Amino acid sequence: MEPNASSLLPSPSCNPTQNPNPVAKERDFLNHLEAYLAKRDGVDKLLKISRYATKIILASSLLPEALPLSRRFKAFESSVGVSRKAFRLGKFVQDLNALRCSSFDSTHELVLSMIAYGGEGLYYFIEQFVWLAKSGLIDSKHARNLQKIGAWAEFIGYVGSISLKIRDLKRIAADEERLRSIIEIAATRGDKFGEEEMKMRKLREKKLMKRLSVVQDLADGVMVFADIRDGEGRLSGPLLISSAGLLSALISAHKNWLSC
Repeated sequence: MEPNASSLLPSPSCNPTQNPNPVAKERDFLNHLEAYLAKRDGVDKLLKISRYATKIILASSLLPEALPLSRRFKAFESSVGVSRKAFRLGKFVQDLNALRCSSFDSTHELVLSMIAYGGEGLYYFIEQFVWLAKSGLIDSKHARNLQKIGAWAEFIGYVGSISLKIRDLKRIAADEERLRSIIEIAATRGDKFGEEEMKMRKLREKKLMKRLSVVQDLADGVMVFADIRDGEGRLSGPLLISSAGLLSALISAHKNWLSC
């Protein structure tokens, strides 16, 4: 899913008024990194990368289970998993605002948006109580049922999200075809088409990011499906699930890096 990142006040070092040159700002890695780490999603995805990289090491049997290092990796992975839940406190508000501020071209799009944002919002809302249960504030006996409900809500949300993104890809393809025709006609007439070429590049970049978002949702969907089935059956192998988690984390981290 692609919830809108929470709005945070820019730090002094990233204030546009202090650095009026956009090219210099883009090339300043430390300012970019500071802005990235100031975002909740930025830190969360770095934790996700470290967690699933650790899970891949454990699932691939690179380390014998008897080694103390293997036990440390397991403790680290479990700790990071709980820590990530803390970053989801109040995150369901993003989905409420995204749904409230969206404009819809049809009833079909409205229904898909309600499924996508509603499913994800419910998942993030339930995750708050899962975190409280795992942290010991509420009885842990409720954690399993809460996780099951949250997994179903998240899975339904991914179905809506992927459907919306496929619709967006079709629209982008139509816009791309229309621009291509305009460029071909302009080239035949000997007219300039530099502005159209720039729009075409932006469309292709947008299409690439949208495709990556679909791949990310599919990877997350595979993981959620495994959670629903309690890790049993096909598409539930530890190495496959860990690899899907790392792929999703890398795509999300890349998108967050470009957006900040």
